[in-house]
Amino acid sequence: MSEYSLGEALNEFLKNARWKARFDQVRLQKEWEAIMGRTIARYTNDVELKGKTLIIYTDVAPLKQELRHSSEMIIKKVNEAFGETLITEVVIK
Repeated sequence: MSEYSLGEALNEFLKNARWKARFDQVRLQKEWEAIMGRTIARYTNDVELKGKTLIIYTDVAPLKQELRHSSEMIIKKVNEAFGETLITEVVIK
């Protein structure tokens, strides 16, 4: 018999129940400011997960440019916050 932590067991349940993607989406939206900081969170309209792609919506042109140049850092921060490889690509809209 294998031993699982409560977090691992919950994660496995969510994955098997196909709720994990929705759960990750809600968690990302709630933790976006903590992950990226108050300034970026203030000027982003929404964040969305589509598979392993993070879509960031903003109307601020300079921020769009900055986020495009920082995509590797965004991937690293999000994946570290989730403790897994949640995203592999960032799209700015």
